[in-house]
Amino acid sequence: MTHSPGFLLTVLAFALVIGPLIFLHEMGHYLAGRLFGVKIDAFSIGFGQEVFGVTDKRGTRWKFSWMQLGGYVKFAGDMNAASQPGADWLLLPPEERARTLHARPVWQRAIVVAAGPIANFIVAVIILGGFALTYGVDATPAVIGVVAPKSAAASAGLQPGDRITSLGGRDVGTFADLAQYTVLRPDERVNIRFEREGQPISREVTIGALVQRDAFGNEFRKGLLGIGPAKPVLRPVSLIEAPLAGAKMTGEILRGTLDGLGQILTGRRSVDELGGPLRIAKVSGEQLSLGAPALIWMIAVISINLGFINLLPVPVLDGGHLFFYAIEAIRRRPVPIHVQEWAFRGGLAAMLALMLMVTFNDLGSFGLWKNLTGLIG
Repeated sequence: MTHSPGFLLTVLAFALVIGPLIFLHEMGHYLAGRLFGVKIDAFSIGFGQEVFGVTDKRGTRWKFSWMQLGGYVKFAGDMNAASQPGADWLLLPPEERARTLHARPVWQRAIVVAAGPIANFIVAVIILGGFALTYGVDATPAVIGVVAPKSAAASAGLQPGDRITSLGGRDVGTFADLAQYTVLRPDERVNIRFEREGQPISREVTIGALVQRDAFGNEFRKGLLGIGPAKPVLRPVSLIEAPLAGAKMTGEILRGTLDGLGQILTGRRSVDELGGPLRIAKVSGEQLSLGAPALIWMIAVISINLGFINLLPVPVLDGGHLFFYAIEAIRRRPVPIHVQEWAFRGGLAAMLALMLMVTFNDLGSFGLWKNLTGLIG
């Protein structure tokens, strides 16, 4: 029997996850812009028509817009929410033009743009550091305690007491490192290096595959070696160590994201696994029903992914701006406006196509296509 959170709980969880993360991302841009004396026309949570807002004494319009799928900071001189310079930028009086983002040196513009994703990573480091401080960190060594019969590990000749040192060419320090690498690679054949009684051994192993269904009915496929640790070790973390532990966990989650994306791009993993706002809302509701710690952990994971996605070199995203700034720094002059305009149109088209695809996937995760097939059949 599967359990599904109610609609109101799902909406509440989605708001608790996405709303603050969008706000903090845009606040990174806002604070960096203020640091360099840039005038800011608008700070919006959401796109499209304004629902309500207020203008502060600096002339910045703080507002909520009806399409709650992101947000933006509009700097003086921007043509649109993507911070493209307007055609009339050169016509501004010198004192006004000096306060626009496009009048700042390229390194300052790059900092302003990068500040949004950086804010997301900082949020994740703080949250994960808090978990490390509260619960400690997993320091279980990569020493095999048990080998399941007829498992991938058994087929490779692994035995209890073996210490795994690398898997697929990646160094393994703890059992958690081993699990993180394995779970994303079902049915993959990799090299495994381990030590037995002090002697290094290298073997090839085909990671097993296991299809599981969680308490909410979500089905997923994961890699499995068929081994367990000798004895779990949980290491306490001090207040000084917590940020470093949070940064390390952030890096591990980011590496898992990169691994998963690489597998999708190379065809080893289906694009059906890409999710969008609807799936985030669904999972948010599920995690909230499990308690605040589960939801807070997921907020950290989504914050990391939000920061990563925004750094991709795609026009309309922060990474696209940084890409143009890098070209400008090399050429010593900005990329022509018409080139930027066409690139941003292409980037927008690509993002809209991606949104359509992930929405199609999200509806599939709700069982819509299966139900329609049943009705037709």
